[in-house]
Amino acid sequence: MSTYTEMWEGLGLDLQRHEQLMQLLGEFYTGIYLSQHDRPKGMGYFDFVVSEVHGLRVQELQEHKRRGGHVVGTFCVFVPEELILAAGGVCVGLCAGTDFPAADAEAVLPRSMCPLIKSAVGFKLARLCPYVESCDLVVGETTCDGKKKTWEVFSQHVPMYVMELPQKTANRGNGMWLDEVRLFKERLEQLTGVKITQEGLARGVQLVNAKRQALARLYDLRKHPALPISGKDALLISQTAFYDDVECFTAKVNELCDELEERVGRSQGVLNGSKRLVISGTPMAIPNWKLHHVIETSGGAVVCEESCTGTRYFTNEVDPSPATVDGMIEAIAMRYVKTPCACFTPNAERLDNVVRRPASV
Repeated sequence: MSTYTEMWEGLGLDLQRHEQLMQLLGEFYTGIYLSQHDRPKGMGYFDFVVSEVHGLRVQELQEHKRRGGHVVGTFCVFVPEELILAAGGVCVGLCAGTDFPAADAEAVLPRSMCPLIKSAVGFKLARLCPYVESCDLVVGETTCDGKKKTWEVFSQHVPMYVMELPQKTANRGNGMWLDEVRLFKERLEQLTGVKITQEGLARGVQLVNAKRQALARLYDLRKHPALPISGKDALLISQTAFYDDVECFTAKVNELCDELEERVGRSQGVLNGSKRLVISGTPMAIPNWKLHHVIETSGGAVVCEESCTGTRYFTNEVDPSPATVDGMIEAIAMRYVKTPCACFTPNAERLDNVVRRPASV
């Protein structure tokens, strides 16, 4: 990654601490992922993506910005990626999965704050994340009291925009959310100078729906008795979905699924005979792999993640049929209204347990 030093320096990263982080990530990844046996060949692409997690993809973002494009960072699956794409932007997820910069966050946040929040804020304050530094706008959302307060603090360090999520599920809450999506559209147009059109929205919906379909296909394949892919590898794919190029990611997931279908046809499984478990709880951003690793080196197999880094990300699609901007905006808003908090349990009769993952794990 030394070839990217000039880019990282230009982004203002703390190069010494960043090098320490990258070294730890490489060691961690090698021990957890590359030590697996009989992995699908299609996982080679995702290994490459992780090897370039702060390199090639960040370089692509800088090239996008040099061409006049914009990068929008998000912390939640409720922020509509379709709108960002329709405005000619690139959407990247910013949640972090390590407590490496927690002490930096505690300089401005209470020590008792959720570790996920402290990790995300800490990466900015410690100048360790090139994705945060690449963002022209960072979008927060009011999904919990901790985040509501955090955005007030974080706005002193990044260009922030906050989407208000209704706290009730009544119809008036749906109307409020629709207004929030409309306001977000206006903010994106202001940021990018691009007028969002029906055609642009239709293109954004098509791209993100295709990504959701590919992920749903992957998760469906995890239902088979001959489990064709480990939970660790499936988790990595879900994590990559938040920052990889949309079209390339979708194509590579579908290529992998073609291979997995062949494995299923041959009853070629990994972790055969293992107890099957679902993980439910808070998101697991890179490099948060330890829970899956502990389970899958202790006689278990993770066959589903009921979380934002999992089924909540891809369950339900946006209706692509509206022929007007207002109709498309409403369709996008309603897709997020329909997204449940507990929506998917694959082949429940074959599951042995559900692990509820607390935020501190």
